[in-house]
Amino acid sequence: MGSSISESVDVLIAGAGPAGSATALLLARAGYRVLAVDRAAFPRDKPCADYLSPGALRVLARLGVRPAAESVGAPLRGIRVTAGGGNRLEGMFAEAHASRFGATAESHGLCLPRRDLDQLLVDAARRSGATIAERTTVEALVHAEGGVGGAVLRSADGSRRVVGARLTVGADGLRSVTARAIGRRKHRSPRRVAFVAHLDGIAGEAGLAEMVVGPTGYAGLNPLTDGRMNVALVVPAAAAADARGNPEHFFLAGLATFPALRQRLEGARVVRRVLVTGPFAARSGTIVTRGAALVGDAAEFFDPFTGEGVCSALRGAELLAGAAAEALTAPGIAHARRLAPYLAARRRAFAGKWAVERLISAAMAFPAIFDRAVGRIERRGLAHTLIGVTGEFLPARAVLNPSFLARAVI
Repeated sequence: MGSSISESVDVLIAGAGPAGSATALLLARAGYRVLAVDRAAFPRDKPCADYLSPGALRVLARLGVRPAAESVGAPLRGIRVTAGGGNRLEGMFAEAHASRFGATAESHGLCLPRRDLDQLLVDAARRSGATIAERTTVEALVHAEGGVGGAVLRSADGSRRVVGARLTVGADGLRSVTARAIGRRKHRSPRRVAFVAHLDGIAGEAGLAEMVVGPTGYAGLNPLTDGRMNVALVVPAAAAADARGNPEHFFLAGLATFPALRQRLEGARVVRRVLVTGPFAARSGTIVTRGAALVGDAAEFFDPFTGEGVCSALRGAELLAGAAAEALTAPGIAHARRLAPYLAARRRAFAGKWAVERLISAAMAFPAIFDRAVGRIERRGLAHTLIGVTGEFLPARAVLNPSFLARAVI
């Protein structure tokens, strides 16, 4: 198949969402020939909470797009969490006492529709010299030099071409073709599905994101501009089967089961159709191999309760681009050994975050414990610290220590 290659680049990226566009931007900026492809035509809507943590804004600043993002997004000063039993906590980013943990404070996050965010990143990648091919999919990987050497691409008109690449990056999301081609894709518990829409007429507090936990799932509310609200309903995958044929009815009926939301939904109107994604808790067994690497949701996607998906995608792109730029200094297909620093960097950057995500998910499985913990965290002045950690500007050790955990549950 190598003889049929019609063109060659240094880096071929499957997917031009946040992870793919950021990787393309950084490697093009480093002087490499980069082609990123995506089945979508931008701008396009995505099922996403539209939440950008303060940590995500820091990465956008390094990419050069933070001012543009803040010009169209709605600032978020903190997060409110309401447990099923009625207890709630409110954490404000500016009050997280970052200096106590050797960190730099952040005052706000952002609520920005993925339609806008993804377009900003695609445009920035193009300005950096990357080529972005829309309405183009990766149909299969090709092999060369004992590893991945590019891919067969299919355009919207059905035409195919083979593009050779020294590094092929899978940034093609939860259902990654690239991830399945290079290794086993595993789904673990909890298997949840999200239904996401934009609503008008639902009351909320400006500048405050909300998470509301119920007996079988949770809802997220993020205030957009002009009084509009991004609303997500996350339920077990088994329950989501009932949504077939009428996702909007399932979505609104599911939200109405939350006592904290029932009255607020009266008069609400869906203004952007309900989009569905999941099941979550997916992980790829192989993240780096000769000639290929995975980033963003293609590498791993857990539960979105902490809202860290976009930040993880952007930060993962930075880590991969750093390792890839070094690996590509050697001739030929990028060697797995030279890409290995990316794996170590991911562990250092994400291990604490993964532990916090799983701790919160485990607590949610026991509603009484979760409700009590939420109440104690609020009463004992720990909410700002927790929100600072989930906002990704405080280190995970700020909550993953005996003192914090004991005060949260005892």
